[in-house]
Amino acid sequence: MNSPASSTSPFQRIGVVGSGAMGRGIAQLFAQAGTAVRLYDANPAAVASALASLHDTFAKLVDKGRLAPDLAQRARASLESVDALEGLAGCDLVVEAIVEQIDAKRELFRALEPIVGDQAVLATNTSSLSVTAIAALCRVPARIAGLHFFNPVPLMKVVEVVRAMRTDDAVVERLVALVGATGHRPVVARDTPGFIVNHAGRGYGTEALAALGEGVADVESIDRILREQVNLDGKGFRLGPFELLDLTALDVSQPVMESIYRQFYDEPRFRPSVLGAQRLAAGLLGRKSGEGFYRYDGAGTRIEAQPEPDAPSVAVRPPVWIAPGPRAALVASAAKALGAVVREGAAPGDQELVLVAPLGLDASAACRRSAGGVDLPAERVVAIDTLFPIEPGQCRRRVLMTTPVTRAAYRDAAHALFASDGIPVSVLRDSPGFVAQRVVAMIVSIGSEIAQQRIASPADIDAAVRAGLGYPLGPLAMGDAIGAATVCEILGNLHSLTADPRYRIGGWLRRRAQLGLSLLHED
Repeated sequence: MNSPASSTSPFQRIGVVGSGAMGRGIAQLFAQAGTAVRLYDANPAAVASALASLHDTFAKLVDKGRLAPDLAQRARASLESVDALEGLAGCDLVVEAIVEQIDAKRELFRALEPIVGDQAVLATNTSSLSVTAIAALCRVPARIAGLHFFNPVPLMKVVEVVRAMRTDDAVVERLVALVGATGHRPVVARDTPGFIVNHAGRGYGTEALAALGEGVADVESIDRILREQVNLDGKGFRLGPFELLDLTALDVSQPVMESIYRQFYDEPRFRPSVLGAQRLAAGLLGRKSGEGFYRYDGAGTRIEAQPEPDAPSVAVRPPVWIAPGPRAALVASAAKALGAVVREGAAPGDQELVLVAPLGLDASAACRRSAGGVDLPAERVVAIDTLFPIEPGQCRRRVLMTTPVTRAAYRDAAHALFASDGIPVSVLRDSPGFVAQRVVAMIVSIGSEIAQQRIASPADIDAAVRAGLGYPLGPLAMGDAIGAATVCEILGNLHSLTADPRYRIGGWLRRRAQLGLSLLHED
């Protein structure tokens, strides 16, 4: 006998089609919230296995003190299996979690329509397909919406409620209320490729792959920079982009990158890298294949690479001259705190290490754009990334960049100086925007475009991305932390140097930078 629905649930009985990892997670979430759930799968053995697994899960949650025994019993009683689609009659909501193929989802919904009646809501858990296209062949498309959960469903506390072109407002409102009743955060998105989370996620891995393809640094250096140099709300990214690609598996990630790029009619911001396609063709999928960007043992544990090399030993450090500019004082303060002799003057002396602090430029361009109007000696120039703190006690990694002609002695002197307090230093080849600048600016840019297109509210964009991708901040809060004007300067200089339209500044972002508005400001 089914338990009564939760008093706050807008649905009395929920059907779930598909009993794989997503289907059983969705069933668990609703059952724990006290709503009656009917679970169906074309494979009866799969349903039986899912129910046994869920009963075991409830028992383990009780043992760990995370679920009261009476609530576990209620959740078990809320679940039942049915052996045919007709068994879902009487459900006022059916959520499908079947194979990610549009024809299969369309066929399922068309079969369900006469079974559940015209007032029932049909929801798809698709992560990449058009909800509008799934609904297009249905008799009542107004009652169809997206309800996109993330794996593992009980732990990932955000759900995208996707409004298709013909979805009724009342359907969206009921689904929002349902998600809220489970304790998860509902975020409403318009039906566009990738919705919010998979759309916003294009900035991180895609831009890192672009940097790798340009030979800026190796895989491990890029991962270290984004985990350790980035400091947003006191945190960096939990996984580097290549660690993340290995975890999700390239046979999943690369098709998503290509699909979203094509669905947006080759939008340059989402352009995939040929490196991803090549590695996919080679079978370098990540943990599950034993090798991806890193190598793994049979248990899926990463085989450690060589440790990061020690900083060079420099017997005598040259004095330092810092190029004028808005970040010169910051560089001078850090250099002095680390024991450097900092020389003043309108131009550098003949033996001085020249430090520049560009935003969005490469070190070579910074030699010709000195704020003092002086062309700098490229053979003695080293650039330092100041987007995040560099002073002693305030950072976990510093990042330097040389020009193509920087002498090894000056490169090593800069490396030794900025590693003298024990903080590791990454040294990059010359490239616009270092690594962290270009990746973070691209994340902010794409998040701003999602807001510009009214796909979701600024607050929902940030909430979805933080929960769905585990970023230290949502993309718009990232922009606020760095400063919208700074983001625009990075993107503008990247665009100027590369002529690549992926770095163009969107109007929504530019206007807020000009007016000094928070990127979370909704108009």
